[in-house]
Amino acid sequence: MHSHYYGGGLDSTLRARQNRPYLRTRDDGVLVMVAMNGEFPFTSHYYDHRVGLAEMRAAGLTHRMLTFPGALGVELLPAAEIATAISAYNDHLAQLTQDTDGALIGLAGVPLADLDLACAEVRRIRRDLGLPGIILPSNYFNSLQELEILRPLLEAANEYGCHIMLHPGLKVGEQPPARPADHIQYRLSAVELQSSVAQVALTVIVSDMLDAYPNITFQIVNLGGTLPFIFERLESIARHRNPAEPFPTARLRRLWYDCASLGPRALETAVKILGADRIMLGSDYPIFKDDPYNHAVVPAELSAENKAQVTWKTAHDLLSHLDEMRQNAAR
Repeated sequence: MHSHYYGGGLDSTLRARQNRPYLRTRDDGVLVMVAMNGEFPFTSHYYDHRVGLAEMRAAGLTHRMLTFPGALGVELLPAAEIATAISAYNDHLAQLTQDTDGALIGLAGVPLADLDLACAEVRRIRRDLGLPGIILPSNYFNSLQELEILRPLLEAANEYGCHIMLHPGLKVGEQPPARPADHIQYRLSAVELQSSVAQVALTVIVSDMLDAYPNITFQIVNLGGTLPFIFERLESIARHRNPAEPFPTARLRRLWYDCASLGPRALETAVKILGADRIMLGSDYPIFKDDPYNHAVVPAELSAENKAQVTWKTAHDLLSHLDEMRQNAAR
């Protein structure tokens, strides 16, 4: 329930660009993606769904949720430049679900530089394409003030019911932050990223979003970042500094989480705090290629029931709920 897919025509669009994000061929003949914070080899794992599907089946995984490539910044480009490509990508995702008998499920993208177009596209995604939802860059959820920009989009998403993955990524017009002086990958991709994920979850639970948009299901990546490990400190802060308003820990269980790129010890802790019925298998494929079941679930000291819940049942129940909401809205 957390992997990324750069095909569906996006690869061709990015080959034609000259500014980040774009694809280029290095002098050594290697095709690379030039992204916001560097570049990486662009292998077939990123754009050919058949490669990932074969690896899935070899590992015994039956379903995978592909997402529009979060963090790349494609959805932030001027709508006149990218909206048609995004719509074509979303059509492709819907077709993949049919072609693979439901083995591949997709979270769509929306052109965020034009909110009117984005609202129309999220309605089309749910009403016409039947995709479960969309992916949004999480920097819009760093604070209560910043999320106000997306209110029209959230209202549109609420109409047919919609799953929204909040994935690390920039806002329209926002520049990448300054790079750390050293150990960039560890500092940015682990320590700072996990802290930012916690900030996003915090914004969702302390705002009115869960009540204002009851038909939206929010997915927080990477087990909620640091939240499962600091919630007791958050409770202590409230208890000592604002005892009349305790920290709303219980609202954390109104979100969904994936365990992408994390391991058994983190999973054990998250199950204790958040509940197995809120946690789903995730890999962050193809950036990380570990088999998430054997890497994270099998070694975890969890009951067989909790392992089954994380492995398939939470996702199954969530997707069934989304289908039911869509059908009810269409009546």
